[in-house]
Amino acid sequence: MTTRHTVAPKGQGGRGAYRTIGEAIRAASPGDLVVIAPGTWTENLVLDRAVVLTAEHGRGSVVIAAPPGEAPAVTVEGPDCALHNLTVWGADAGLPAVSVAPGAGLVLEECSVEGGRVQVKGPEDEEGGTTALVLRRCRVEGARLAGLHLAGSVRARLEDTAVTGVDGTGVVLSGTASLDAVRLRLERTTGSGVRLRGRSRLRLTDSVLAGSGRAGLLLEDSTEALAGETRIEAPGAAGVHLTGSARAELTDCRIRGAAASGLVVQETARLSASGCSVADAGANGLLVTGSGEARLADCRIDRSAFSAVHLAGTAVGRLADCRVRGGSEHGVHATGEARVELTDCGITDVAMTGVSVLERAVATLTGCRVAGAAAGIGIDSAAGSTVADSTVTGTREIGVQIAKGGAASLAGIRISGAGAAGLVVDEGAEATVDGGWVEDCAGSGAVVWTGARPEVTGLRIDRPGKNGVFLAEGAGGTFTALDVTRAGFPALHVAKGADPVFRHCRVRDCAQALGTDDGARPVLEDCTADGTPLVFGAPAGAPAGRPAPGAVPGARADRSAGPAGSAGLAEDGEEPAEENLEDLLGELHELVGLDRVKQDVGSLVKLMQTVRRREEAGLPAPPLSRHLVFAGNPGTGKTTVARLYGRLLKALGLLRRGHLVEVDRTALVGEYVGHTGPKTTAAFNRALGGVLFIDEAYSLAPALAGNDFGTEAVATLVKLMEDHRDDVVVIAAGYPGDMHRFIGSNPGLASRFGRTLLFEDYEPVELVSIVEYQAGQHRYELTPTARAELLALFESMPKGEGFGNGRSARQVFQEMTERQAQRVAELPAPTADQLISLEAHDLPHPATR
Repeated sequence: MTTRHTVAPKGQGGRGAYRTIGEAIRAASPGDLVVIAPGTWTENLVLDRAVVLTAEHGRGSVVIAAPPGEAPAVTVEGPDCALHNLTVWGADAGLPAVSVAPGAGLVLEECSVEGGRVQVKGPEDEEGGTTALVLRRCRVEGARLAGLHLAGSVRARLEDTAVTGVDGTGVVLSGTASLDAVRLRLERTTGSGVRLRGRSRLRLTDSVLAGSGRAGLLLEDSTEALAGETRIEAPGAAGVHLTGSARAELTDCRIRGAAASGLVVQETARLSASGCSVADAGANGLLVTGSGEARLADCRIDRSAFSAVHLAGTAVGRLADCRVRGGSEHGVHATGEARVELTDCGITDVAMTGVSVLERAVATLTGCRVAGAAAGIGIDSAAGSTVADSTVTGTREIGVQIAKGGAASLAGIRISGAGAAGLVVDEGAEATVDGGWVEDCAGSGAVVWTGARPEVTGLRIDRPGKNGVFLAEGAGGTFTALDVTRAGFPALHVAKGADPVFRHCRVRDCAQALGTDDGARPVLEDCTADGTPLVFGAPAGAPAGRPAPGAVPGARADRSAGPAGSAGLAEDGEEPAEENLEDLLGELHELVGLDRVKQDVGSLVKLMQTVRRREEAGLPAPPLSRHLVFAGNPGTGKTTVARLYGRLLKALGLLRRGHLVEVDRTALVGEYVGHTGPKTTAAFNRALGGVLFIDEAYSLAPALAGNDFGTEAVATLVKLMEDHRDDVVVIAAGYPGDMHRFIGSNPGLASRFGRTLLFEDYEPVELVSIVEYQAGQHRYELTPTARAELLALFESMPKGEGFGNGRSARQVFQEMTERQAQRVAELPAPTADQLISLEAHDLPHPATR
């Protein structure tokens, strides 16, 4: 039978009340209840038997405080002990406030532990029994070193509990400890959020780990973790970090804003993730090194500062039905002897190559899509990669490249809208192509360089801007059942010393069927051009042995990077995510400087809102041109604002997609008569539903135009702007003085570009702000002296033709980090502060700028 013991100050509690909690505990039998009156009780309590302590008037009314200099406030030595509705104060934040001894058991319910950790020790191994801990609806706050520490054979469960404000690690598990946490909220730790060591185990469900100073979840040694429906927000290092032989399984988790990589797998660790997302990582979205292995299914990795997925060493990455969106480097980057398998994955809008394979790495792609990258797929490894049933669309440069010394097999691949050549087989590379389609490339459909001899079967090449197939000097290979249609240059161009074999190939509707240089040795077997047999040295619609004017130089230029033409395009059939107008305006106002531009854009948004409301009310819209001129020097944020303007119009419902297509003269102007109109139209069509941003637009109207094809591009643009006036916004950008000449070059431009936004040069203090923003993004800090000298550097920096405004600020930051890295590398054991500090002598000398 349970006996109730009352604890109250003298004069309260009635007859038989105890004056201290310790007295009541010593008088209690196992299973008894100790009820405590409101107040602060300064005691060291020892619970050596199964008793329950509870506050008489509920949570917050009773405080148990350890005497100064003594800890802990509560020591648990017996089984089945419990504290209800109590607040426990530790005497020292670095020591335990609540300590549970080996073999004991404690339940904390509706309790707060402040100024010290909850420490639970179990036997060294499970044969010695276990220690039990349960926290329900509790709060642990203000500890140092750790908020909750479970060591040895411990079995613990947390429910609806918060661990916050810890100067160290939030939760530490070591030995064979096991923790089951449901709806844990862990916030503001200077160390990792949760750290596992030894052979400990963690199950984390419906929880939030926010604002940790280091990794959100750190697994070491032979630990294991299962995490489901958990969010890891803004950790100071990796979101989830596995080392040693650790294992982790993540389901429906969200990792956002990690200062380093979102997911890190090192040594022999293994990670499995399903239905998870990683966004805004300060380094890689997923980093796998050593002999680590990661398996991801139905996951998303968005906006990584480095490559979204990076594998090195002998690491293995297997991704199925995953999406990569945005990012400052590659979508997937495999180096060393790593192996990456991508199945039904999509990679969109990365700044560099969609999939890059280097050194001895191997990639296997099946049913994948790459869109809007600088380049689609780059294979530099000789280890033999395979790409099957995959598509590459809208790249700014080459679609697929097998680089020098690389080896790859392509089957059923589709390359569309590449800004340069569709497929490039580089010098000495090995490639087999079985089926597939290359279409609408700005350069040649396929380029084969010196010494390369690919085996190509059943490939269709349609509407290439230059040659269908271009073979450089000394190239070769076998091309069977090849179809080339509507090529702007000779369908097949064979350079000196090249000896390809073409079997059962068809050429249709091309400017010329075959172009050859002196010394070319092509072999044509059962080939036709528009139904007529194609024979080397004989006419076939046009002289077979003579290339069309300009064909050879144009094709040779395909090896260089193509013009920017499709940045910001979403994957085929996908619309950009809906965005909030207020958030977008907030993003605009967060930009450094540009006060006048911000005001102008804000006014435009208000005007557009009124137009939209009138249309929704059935009223006629006032005459309005949404097209703009951005006048300013390089690096003043024109492209950034243009991209944001498109997103704003999308949020207002005035554009379908709001994406940005960035082009320049090379993307619009052709090299011969009749080429410019289709080229300009193709670029314009990619921008339908969004914004066409024409950089250096004045180059379309040179001061001494003569017969320049730029005037044709301008005329084509004017007509297209009229035909699609409600479905596209055109922004013409360039130097302020030159933009007047551009607007005056065609009568239709002045009526369509009714508003000019002036982007003024950044002031020195604003350039410093840009550097500080970059530093914050990459976890660096400027010392006060460095900031003062940086301001002086920008004040003295020449503002001539080579000055890049914001670009110059970013270059200065990069140089500072490089100089700092060299300096820190010479320190024997640099501290954390030294690793992040940018000092005055890290600034570049003015003479080097």
